[in-house]
Amino acid sequence: MSGSSMFVPPRRLRRGVALTLVLGGVLVTGGVSGVWRDGDTREHRPVRAGAVADASGPGETALAEAAEAAMAAGESGSDAAEEVVSRSGDRWSAVYSAGEYEGLRQSLDGWYVGVGIWVRHDAEGRIEVARALPGSPADRAGVRPGDRLRAIDGEKTGGQPVTEVVSLLRGDERGAEEGSSVKLDLERGDRRWRETLTRARLAAESVTTRTAADGTTLIEVGSFTKGSGEEVLRAVRKARDGAGVLLDLRGNPGGLVAEAVTAASAFLDGGLVATYDMHGEQRALHAQEGEAAEGLPLVVLVDGGTMSSAELLAGALQDRGRAVVVGSETFGKGSVQMPEELPDGSVAELTVGHYRTPSGRTVDGEGITPDLVAREGAEERARTVLTGLAGAS
Repeated sequence: MSGSSMFVPPRRLRRGVALTLVLGGVLVTGGVSGVWRDGDTREHRPVRAGAVADASGPGETALAEAAEAAMAAGESGSDAAEEVVSRSGDRWSAVYSAGEYEGLRQSLDGWYVGVGIWVRHDAEGRIEVARALPGSPADRAGVRPGDRLRAIDGEKTGGQPVTEVVSLLRGDERGAEEGSSVKLDLERGDRRWRETLTRARLAAESVTTRTAADGTTLIEVGSFTKGSGEEVLRAVRKARDGAGVLLDLRGNPGGLVAEAVTAASAFLDGGLVATYDMHGEQRALHAQEGEAAEGLPLVVLVDGGTMSSAELLAGALQDRGRAVVVGSETFGKGSVQMPEELPDGSVAELTVGHYRTPSGRTVDGEGITPDLVAREGAEERARTVLTGLAGAS
């Protein structure tokens, strides 16, 4: 949805949707998707807002002072910092507990502690299982797609945002670790039962690849976690010459920007991928040289759930004439945040800048408009376009 730059999403909608500059200079993004894994730290509902011209977040000094004053008064430092963020009008700055932030970093490293369930709202607004990761605790217990998740550790899921259900599955508030247990109340048809599952360390599956009968390679990137860029590179190297690649970024909430740049290197032989400003200083991100499969037909699929570094990748391929982008307008998340540890151990992510595509387009609040808009049957349209490109190559 659209709105002015003063719209402030509540805390639940800001968690996990920040483009972060993590210590060590690694750009990170989070974002929005309709289906969530219990390893995800993403938000469920997209919030659109107008672009802002410069960094508009609250200063780290103000947050630290608010947190210190609250703690001295025996109150929550993180709650005080969150109040400062809410008043600032910055829709992307956010405050995380130490546990939430650690969960985010673990997910971006390509693993998480959970039971291996993807969840979503069904047509009636109830929480249901979208998928159980093969070999995970949930899968071994017989949990299947379509099962309704009625309660977690006795807390009913009805009316809960998907993000809160994910948090309960992970045990964020309790600092649950590998080996901890969680009780699920489930329903399938007329059957109701309870399963007690043991949380395990699970690998995040971010890239899946399959080859169609005509030789077309479909590469679906669910998010940009550690190593996903190299996975895209390997998949492209194996792609059949001349058949083409369909790169599916629909519902991709972002992730590590460095991984998105590596993925861009599969198709761009060096050159600009994006620019960004941080505290007024202009910086640039470039593709690697010598990795690109030049001439390989490429179509990129996007939608309203395509965010942050996924938008950066789609925009770069579009601007540089390397791909035809098909689907619906992307989310429009292009701000840069930097984490700051607060006195109570919580972490604030503060807006410090924004990024742009190679042609200078602003992504934040604008999104990427596809070359071919297809809200229904997008994949079929994309395959038709790819067939045409392959025939012309």
